[in-house]
Amino acid sequence: MIHRDLVRKQRIVVIALLLLILLTIVIGMGVGYASLSFDRLLPTIFGDGTFKEEFVLFSIRLPRIVITLLAGMALALSGSILQSITRNDLADPGIVGINSGAGVAVAIFFLYSPIEPGSFVYLLPLVAFAGALLTAALIYVFSYSKTHGLHPVRLILVGVGFSLALSGVMIVIISAAERVKVDFIAKWLAGNIWGTDWPYILAILPWLIVLIPYALYKANTLNLLSLHESVAIGAGVRVERERILLLATAVALAASAVSVTGGIAFIGLMAPHIAKAIVGPRNQMFIPVSVLLGGWLLLIADTIGRNVVSPSGIPAGIMVAFIGAPYFVYLLLKK
Repeated sequence: MIHRDLVRKQRIVVIALLLLILLTIVIGMGVGYASLSFDRLLPTIFGDGTFKEEFVLFSIRLPRIVITLLAGMALALSGSILQSITRNDLADPGIVGINSGAGVAVAIFFLYSPIEPGSFVYLLPLVAFAGALLTAALIYVFSYSKTHGLHPVRLILVGVGFSLALSGVMIVIISAAERVKVDFIAKWLAGNIWGTDWPYILAILPWLIVLIPYALYKANTLNLLSLHESVAIGAGVRVERERILLLATAVALAASAVSVTGGIAFIGLMAPHIAKAIVGPRNQMFIPVSVLLGGWLLLIADTIGRNVVSPSGIPAGIMVAFIGAPYFVYLLLKK
C-alpha cells in the first residue's frame, strides 16, 4: 500500500515537470540561429506566420524538440529498468555498452548499405535494436554465474569493457569509409541530435507507446527483482524469464533513442536517481517521474547546447556529459 502523501507528492512533481517541459519547449521554439520572436510563436502555430517563420518552426525546431524529448524519455526508462533488474545504481545504457552496440550496428548499416542519410528511417531503430540486443546478451552471459546469478558489479565492469572495445571497433569501421559519412558518424558519436525530421518521430514513437505502459505494468516485478533473487523467487516470479524480457525492453528503448539522437550517455543514470530521491524507490512511483525528468534533461541540454555556440552549437551528448560524468564519479565513490 502506497501512502497517500507519497502519491500526492508524485502528482505534484509530475505536474511541475510537465510545466518545466512546456516552458523549455516554448523557449526552444523561440531561440536559435534563425530568428523567430516569442510574440510570433502563437500566430505561426495557428497558421498566420510568414513562410520563413513556418519553415523555421515546423521544419527545423519542432521536430528536433519532439525527438529530443522522446529520446530522453526512452533513455531514462531504459536506465530505470536496468538499475532495477541488475540491482546496480550505476547501470546506464550508455555506460554498460548497450549504446555502443547500437552505434556499431547503425554505423555498419549507414556506411556499407547503399543508402543516403534519412533513407530507411524506420529500419534504423530495428538495426540499432539488433546491435544493442547482441551486445546486451554477451554482457549478460559474461556477467552471469551459475552459483551467484547475475553479479551487479561484474555487469558494470563487463559493460564498460564492451563499451571501450566497441569504440575501438567503431574507429576501425570508419577508418576506411568516405569522408562525408565519417563526418556524420563523428557527429553521431558526440551525441549530436541528427534525426530532426517528422519521420524520425514516427520511427521512435511506437516503441515508447508500447514499452512505457509495459514497464509500468511490470513495476511490481521490477520492485521484487531490485531486492534479491530469493525474494523474487519466493514471491513466485520467474526470475530469468522476467529479467530477460525486461532487459530486452531496456535495450529496445535505448536503441530506439540512440538510433536518431546519437551516442548519449548519463541520462539513464541521472534521471532514475533524481526520481528515486524525490519520490522513493518504488517503480510505480519513480518511473513516471524518471521518464519526464529524462525527457526534460535532454531537452534542456540540447536547447542550451545549440545556442551556446552559433551556428553549429555543442552536441547534446557533450552537454549531458558535462553534468553526467561528475555525477557518475560521485555515485561511484558513494557506492
